[in-house]
Amino acid sequence: MLDLKLNKLINEEIISSYQDQVISIDKMIKNKTGLGSDFLGWVDWPINYDKDELRRIKKDAQYVRDNFEVLVVCGIGGSYLGARSAIEALKGLKSPDKLEIIFMGQTFSPNYIAQALDYLRDKKFAVNVISKSGTTTETSISFRLLKQLLESKNTKEEVKKAIYATTDKNKGALRKLSDIEGYSTYVLPSDIGGRYSVLTAVGLFPLACAGIDVDAMLLGAKEARDVIQKTPLKENKCYQYAVMRDYMYRHDKPVEMYVTYEPQMSQISEWLKQLFGESEGKEQKGLYPGSATFSTDLHSLGQFIQEGTPLLFETIIKILSPHQDVIIPFDEGNLDGLNYIAGKNLAYVNQKAFEGTLKAHEDGGVPCNVIYLDKLDAYNLGYLFYFFMRACAMSAYLLDVNPFNQPGVEVYKKNMFHLLGKKGF
Repeated sequence: MLDLKLNKLINEEIISSYQDQVISIDKMIKNKTGLGSDFLGWVDWPINYDKDELRRIKKDAQYVRDNFEVLVVCGIGGSYLGARSAIEALKGLKSPDKLEIIFMGQTFSPNYIAQALDYLRDKKFAVNVISKSGTTTETSISFRLLKQLLESKNTKEEVKKAIYATTDKNKGALRKLSDIEGYSTYVLPSDIGGRYSVLTAVGLFPLACAGIDVDAMLLGAKEARDVIQKTPLKENKCYQYAVMRDYMYRHDKPVEMYVTYEPQMSQISEWLKQLFGESEGKEQKGLYPGSATFSTDLHSLGQFIQEGTPLLFETIIKILSPHQDVIIPFDEGNLDGLNYIAGKNLAYVNQKAFEGTLKAHEDGGVPCNVIYLDKLDAYNLGYLFYFFMRACAMSAYLLDVNPFNQPGVEVYKKNMFHLLGKKGF
């Protein structure tokens, strides 16, 4: 289960000073009356999700696992980050699973796309294309190329069985194409935006294909929802975290650094960076979300964190029990001087690195928060996803911005379309 230790600057008096605001915003979230209220469908999703669709997702995922070597998840932003972060966190970076999962549609890089296509030429692969509109440029280019590759070596019926589309229920280019071609489809609900969609079919289909227990993930999210909705602020870890973020922002700490001690969780940090950055970064407001993986990044960023410009605070996600462990062997020569920890496991060393770094940074004036999970499994990750989404909504509303739009993203797209010669731009 999740626990939270807030940094030393946050005391009960500060938390209680936010009580009236938090109660008011919580009502706005529950009653869907705040800014962007049309996109609050994720709030009750853990109890309102489509049970029939989930059964179909699990059935189709088993078909993919039984009949293909590779699943290509084709999407960008919230249409792939949640699934990728969960798959890597739960399956590891060197997964021996029989179904390989790779990602396309998240870049224009000719090198990346060409290499991925070359790799897939001799593979039996399926595609899960994810786009509400079906016209997202990065995703649409990759899907066009993937569809062409599938059609070059399969019959029309085989292609139909190899493509799974997650899109709008009724409209959009991908919905139209899926209806014409007969692809299996899942719904990206109209009242849930991409960065809040990991617990919908957007995340659940790739996760089920990866052999992850999606029922347990939804159960964890439901537990998080229940706890957050019934717990007062003085005990509510989620809303306390949101309050802490607001306080840091208003007290000259404009950067939040998400820290993990597991490389397989680095994509969780990427998901968090989109969730908070795109939800809060408006009207010249918002914390800048950064990330680091320790102890690796202590050898590059450690000096700055310890003694550089005092602009950041850390939020560390600490997993108490690893999936696997390794014992450090005894060496007769001991030329590396490591025999003092011979017989210890790496979890012990990683824990001491965490404890030592936490003390060093706190003593150096860096505010550090720690989110503890007893273990990283589907249930706990579902809980964590919901915890952060609910905290993000609260945090953005404390800033008085709409957590669910992203008007600034459209600026670069208009410039790019103009330069590419797209009609109307």
